[in-house]
Amino acid sequence: QVQLVESGGGLVQAGGSLRISCAASGRTFSVYPMAWFRQAPGKEREFVVNISWSGTKIYADSVKGRFTISRDNPKNTVYLQMDSLKPEDTAVYYCAARSGTIATRKGIDYDYWGQGTQVTVSS
Repeated sequence: QVQLVESGGGLVQAGGSLRISCAASGRTFSVYPMAWFRQAPGKEREFVVNISWSGTKIYADSVKGRFTISRDNPKNTVYLQMDSLKPEDTAVYYCAARSGTIATRKGIDYDYWGQGTQVTVSS
């Protein structure tokens, strides 16, 4: 069983930066593919970025070049550095972990989810 807890959300002006974190429990964290998803009001949840156990990363086109995912396996933590934020980045951001071996873009593939952290970007 894996428990995920996000933190670091908040309010930021357009063009600003924010880093959110996802702390995971469980001794096998290092082998889990991890991902960030987000859900804006009235919209479906969408994929943001994932990272494999080996560090391979895949970004959604909408955040490529602005967001950076990283993982610190000894600390059981995944980070999402968000730069050049836009109002359309406003959403609840969710961390997810998958017990399989491959990082995917589909939320249905992920077995464990955090409670979410709100990110609001003002114009």
